[in-house]
Amino acid sequence: MSERSEPATSVGTSHVETEVGSVFVSNYPPYSFWGEDRAQGALDALQQPPRPDTPLGLYLHIPFCRRRCKFCYFKVYTDKNSSEIERYVEAVAAEAERAAKLPAVAGRPVKFVYFGGGTPSYLSTKHLRMLVERVRGAIPWDGIEEVAFEAEPGTLTEPKLATIREVGVTRLSLGVEHFDDEILRENGRAHVSKEIDRVIPWVRAAGFEQWNLDLIAGMVGDTDATWARAVERTIEASPDSVTIYQMELPFNTVYSKQKLEGGGPHIADWKTKRRWHDEAFRRLEQAGYELSSAYTMVKKGGNGRFVYRNSVWQGCDLLPLGVSSFGHMNGVHYQNISRWDEYLRRIEAGEAAVDRAYETSESERLTRELILQLKLGRISAAPFQEKFGVSILETFAGAFDKLKADGMLEIDGDEIRLTRTGLLRVDQLLPAFYAEAHQNARYT
Repeated sequence: MSERSEPATSVGTSHVETEVGSVFVSNYPPYSFWGEDRAQGALDALQQPPRPDTPLGLYLHIPFCRRRCKFCYFKVYTDKNSSEIERYVEAVAAEAERAAKLPAVAGRPVKFVYFGGGTPSYLSTKHLRMLVERVRGAIPWDGIEEVAFEAEPGTLTEPKLATIREVGVTRLSLGVEHFDDEILRENGRAHVSKEIDRVIPWVRAAGFEQWNLDLIAGMVGDTDATWARAVERTIEASPDSVTIYQMELPFNTVYSKQKLEGGGPHIADWKTKRRWHDEAFRRLEQAGYELSSAYTMVKKGGNGRFVYRNSVWQGCDLLPLGVSSFGHMNGVHYQNISRWDEYLRRIEAGEAAVDRAYETSESERLTRELILQLKLGRISAAPFQEKFGVSILETFAGAFDKLKADGMLEIDGDEIRLTRTGLLRVDQLLPAFYAEAHQNARYT
């Protein structure tokens, strides 16, 4: 659950150059509409019983990394020692124990847990066991459908992978991003290819129900040849799923600051990144994978489900734990305080960590679920009619007609399908569905 710092419509379908400003849409309304003056709304929502038939998931933010990538804008720390990390783990556990007693959480079954970062695999086995034991003790995971966990190759050892599996992780996502050492080093990644090669057999042997490999198309230094090799190396690794993102330039990254100052390295344009993305998807299809979303391919006949993604996109409740983490409970979006010292102070003082919030309307929740589910590439209007009592084809007729005329989607009766062109630029299309008040707004 990462903060995206973009002007929401800054990169339209006609833009070629990769401009500063993120494109990826992870929530709605844009974060810039969330306010500290609305934080009480989140606290009130947590004191209310849950809405009927709404699943609950947990998001645990692990904000530690060996190194900050030059394209990274997440809340991460590269300078924390073991005692500081242990203090943080204890704080997150205490936050979970306190949340477990709130009416919105108490007694509810948990559908999924997501460990995000930062780098969750940066945690030592001692700290990981400590965190899981405390959180599970407060909010039981009995009957859980998925525990997803992000990992960086250089932080993994065979014993640590065994521990990750032992604490219940079912879906491991390996943040490879690329296989070329020069590209990895230039972009500030902490690992190189020998660490990837070392860890993949360990991941296979650990016996996760599913493991995913992440790639980024268009990292600084990427070429047709290096990208093609990265795709082939991915196929050789044979993960259960492959997730591909297109390189972007959010504000507050090393590369973005350089570009705003008139310098910095060349970043591939959107046309090139979309072509690479498309070539990777086509090659993966030849290798026995099929489409799961605009970003993800899964092995045919394998375990390709992603409970966290699907639940969030369908409007579940998500309890955020940790510094700067995002969630939504009872129709209210909110974020925890993003300052390390203040987060720890509040938790240790028995105070709430909520920093800013936004209480959504029914129409905003409809828009949010529509735009996020469009990332699947194919949706039916019927579930929206059943849940919200409105026809999305009528409510959003203008946006659908425009995108259809532009060749971005097709409509066949009740079904809406993105074309391949639309799929490869889906995040750049989604602001077409925003309410007028949210158009052209900075995303954060």
